[in-house]
Amino acid sequence: MTESGTFTEQNPIRVFLLDDHEVVRRGLTDLLDAEPDISVVGDADTVEHALVRGPALRPHVAVLDVRLPDGDGITVCRELRSQMPGLACLMLTSFDDEEALLDAIMAGASGYVLKQIKGSDLVSAVRTVASGQSMLDPATTARLMRSLRADPVETPSVAPELAGLSPRERDILALIGDGLTNREIGKRLYLSEKTVKNHISRLLAKLGVQRRVQAAVLASHLEHPEPGDRPAR
Repeated sequence: MTESGTFTEQNPIRVFLLDDHEVVRRGLTDLLDAEPDISVVGDADTVEHALVRGPALRPHVAVLDVRLPDGDGITVCRELRSQMPGLACLMLTSFDDEEALLDAIMAGASGYVLKQIKGSDLVSAVRTVASGQSMLDPATTARLMRSLRADPVETPSVAPELAGLSPRERDILALIGDGLTNREIGKRLYLSEKTVKNHISRLLAKLGVQRRVQAAVLASHLEHPEPGDRPAR
């Protein structure tokens, strides 16, 4: 992944598009190509086409429609990122679908936006995920987390990873799930921000995920401890 701030007209963000509607692909291409630091390097209208063309084009960002006639963009996200781990996938959908959001997060998507988004906001979202940051709709994500806590999804494959966490790591994971920043977690647990960052790096590796938001989803499967009641010694 190119570092944030280094994309220019000479070295633009390379974008790949997947949508089964030609008019949508053309509109997105016109919108994004109008930006000097963004270049649409190719597109596809089916899952099969995307899996063939995507890797060959080496994009920085893939804008993927969630619902497709021969499958879904979430599968494409997972498959493309298995070949290009640095690829940022931005899921684009007309459905405000919590299940799809959860699947997208766990597939490693960097962002999830609705097609009703303004053009300028979509351009900003592409730049955000290209820089390595997450661009998930805050309202939808918050609602998803509340829903998971109220009615936890059965995910047996998650249990071994959670069982392997230390008490401190479980505390930190619970606080990530509550949306706290590294600094806020440090204050709550009486740890330095650097120590928290190191704990989170090991935590993500143990859970087998790459993104903090994926860990936040897994946190919903914890029986929430009260980390503030157990200061570090």
